[in-house]
Amino acid sequence: MKKNLKKLVLLHSNDMHGDFLAEEVDKQLVGGVSMLSGYVNKVRQEEPNTLYCIAGDMFRGNIIDQEFQGISTIEIMNMLSPDVVTIGNHEVDYGLAHLLFLEKCAKFPIINANLFIRINRTHLFEPYKILEVGGMKVLFIGIITEEVIAQTKKDGLIATFINVEDAAEEVRRICDAHKSLDVDFTVLLTHIGIAEDRKLAAALDPCCGVDVIIGGHSHTYLDEPEKINDILIVQAGKGTDQIGRFDIMVDTDENRVDSWTWRSIPINADTCPYDRDLEALITNYKTQTDEKYSRVVTRFKRRLTHPRRTQETELGCVFADAMRESLGTDIFLMASGSIRTDQLGPIVMLGDLNEAFPYDDAAYVVKISGAQLRRMLVYMMRDEVWEGVHCEFYQFSEGLHAVYSKAQHELTEFTYYGEDIADDRLFTVGWQAFHYNNLSESLNIDMKEILANGRSRMVATSCRTVLEGYLTDHPRLDHRVGGRLTILDDNKHDNKTQTGRISHEES
Repeated sequence: MKKNLKKLVLLHSNDMHGDFLAEEVDKQLVGGVSMLSGYVNKVRQEEPNTLYCIAGDMFRGNIIDQEFQGISTIEIMNMLSPDVVTIGNHEVDYGLAHLLFLEKCAKFPIINANLFIRINRTHLFEPYKILEVGGMKVLFIGIITEEVIAQTKKDGLIATFINVEDAAEEVRRICDAHKSLDVDFTVLLTHIGIAEDRKLAAALDPCCGVDVIIGGHSHTYLDEPEKINDILIVQAGKGTDQIGRFDIMVDTDENRVDSWTWRSIPINADTCPYDRDLEALITNYKTQTDEKYSRVVTRFKRRLTHPRRTQETELGCVFADAMRESLGTDIFLMASGSIRTDQLGPIVMLGDLNEAFPYDDAAYVVKISGAQLRRMLVYMMRDEVWEGVHCEFYQFSEGLHAVYSKAQHELTEFTYYGEDIADDRLFTVGWQAFHYNNLSESLNIDMKEILANGRSRMVATSCRTVLEGYLTDHPRLDHRVGGRLTILDDNKHDNKTQTGRISHEES
């Protein structure tokens, strides 16, 4: 019997993080929303059955986004015109109420199936969207889990699913409810990270008919899709330097994939035409922010880097030291994920600093015993961290030194300014407010246990103001990695302070 096949082109981005502007790489312009839009428009003209989706985290990472609290991003995205978007964890950075306001400004559907009001389980967003293209019905379902959206814990009325099993059950309910509509193709648009995408695919009943998971959050670069439980899983790295592209032949009689190809398409001036109107809009915003944020804050001795969050970094150490010295604590643990650029300097403008450290939360100090600190850091470096599961990781301030053995799952060295840390020694330890409020999830320690050592207190209302003041007063800062955190991969012949390159970096 002859198959009834129709072609569907799926374009997808994720974790764009305000990557609006093209950059010059090897004398060639790469990335930026203007060329990305040009490519999307080009494909839409060439392939009429094209859908473009974004798997979360449109916000953060750019001073243009921060200055206008996402309104600029929504206006830029309106011109980019995605067909459907799901929320990521950074969509709630400006607050849930503000996100709901931004949704009203969006001219594209924002979907999420598992963020709801706790009392009556009313969804905050449309849980799914059915798009019709070329005579096909394509079902998109948006998924995020509680681990990725810790900001909502500030609001007791808001809830989300705890694990992928609950998410899989919600997907099943939605799919069952729409089988009578003869849905030809089903896409899960997720923002939970590649490791959780794998678990979700494995947990789904094949009867749900899910064909593809388009994910985000772990910033994963793939050479080809993964396939689990007959479901194709993809991501497109991060930013706008590339876009994922599926060319799929859909069997509309069987409502399944007949054949497919997938590529990660580079966005550059050679292959992607400019969207001049969108470029003009971005230039207008950039002109306004340049006027406000072009002041020089400091100058480092050289450019400092933060290449990967799960290791000691130059920039992380400088920031941790600045906070410790300014606040007068014994130790400051700077969250790696709050540093949003992989390099900074040597000249640091105010806009550069705000992009590198966009989270302007308070700072808290608590008392931690040596035994508690050891236990927390061992938990921080558990196996999941190296397997791609989203876990918090921290940069150490000066004086704290640890050597962690992956094979032994313990700290083989643990000192403070050269002295072994006794279990009963108490330290004053500083954290950013978000991490202070989530210590149980981040470092597996109950707040009651910490407060038994003495009361906690807020010592600064703005970490970014503290950093700016310190950097202004301390020009020519520098740091070389290697003295604070050593990770021993005991199964390899040569133990090094850093692990090898990985294809993802969760954020």
